[in-house]
Amino acid sequence: MIHQKFQNTNTTLLKNMLHYLTNYFILFALLFVTTRYATAAEYDNDPIRTLLPFDAIPAITEPQFVPANQAKLDADAPVIGVTFNDESHAYSVYLLNGHEIVNDVVGGEKIATTW
Repeated sequence: MIHQKFQNTNTTLLKNMLHYLTNYFILFALLFVTTRYATAAEYDNDPIRTLLPFDAIPAITEPQFVPANQAKLDADAPVIGVTFNDESHAYSVYLLNGHEIVNDVVGGEKIATTW
């Protein structure tokens, strides 16, 4: 009886393995066929499309700063931080979504922060 139980367990195990191997083979075959006959899109002749007129998004050229504890941002709000010569400025990503660039001077260095 023990021998019969052991034999049934082995048969079930082999059936499961065969089932999984069949599924992996089918998946492999589909991936092979897909990659074998797939072609890259051709973008060489696509024209450049301009959606906004030149300088349509104004840069921030004279940024004003407040101490961090007075900023109207959540504690985990994303910012871009810049430090030069022991001077640090943080630019709100939310603000940069509307302007995309800040021209500034940090630690005596002229910088452009872009988003």
